[in-house]
Amino acid sequence: MSDFDAIWRDSGPTLWRAVYVYAGGRTDVADDAVAEAFARAMARGSAVRDPVPYLYRVAFRVAAAELKRMQKTTELLEADEPRAADGLTGPSPDLLRALRRLSPAQRAAVYLHYQADLPVKEVARLTGMSSASVRVHLSRGRKRLAELLQEDRS
Repeated sequence: MSDFDAIWRDSGPTLWRAVYVYAGGRTDVADDAVAEAFARAMARGSAVRDPVPYLYRVAFRVAAAELKRMQKTTELLEADEPRAADGLTGPSPDLLRALRRLSPAQRAAVYLHYQADLPVKEVARLTGMSSASVRVHLSRGRKRLAELLQEDRS
C-alpha cells in the first residue's frame, strides 16, 4: 500500500502546478483533476505499482476531459484571465497567456522540463509519452512560445 500522505508532500505541489499550467491557468480544473487522481489511486490501492506516474497520467487525462467538456459547453477558456495560484509561485500571467496558446501536451512538457526542472526521461515517464515525443513537444513549444512572447513585446 502506498503512503499517499508522503506522495502528496513530495509530489503533490509539482503535480498541481503542472496540471494548472496544462489547464491554462484554471485553478478549478487543477484542483479537481489532482483530487480525482489521488482518489482513484487510493481506491486502487496496491494495484497501482508506481503511484507518481499514475497520478500524473490520471490528472492530465481528467484535466483534458474537463477542458474538452468546457469547450463543448461554450465555456471559453480564453475569456478567463489567468490568475496566480493561491500561495504557489508559478508562471507569470503573461507567460500563462502565451502557454495557453500551446497544445496541452506542449504546455505539460514545457512546464515539467523547464519549470519543474525534470529531465526529459522523467517527463516522459510521468506523462506516459515517449522521450522522443517529449523532445518534439519541447522543441515545438519553445519555438511557439518565442514567437508568442515576441508578438507580445511588439
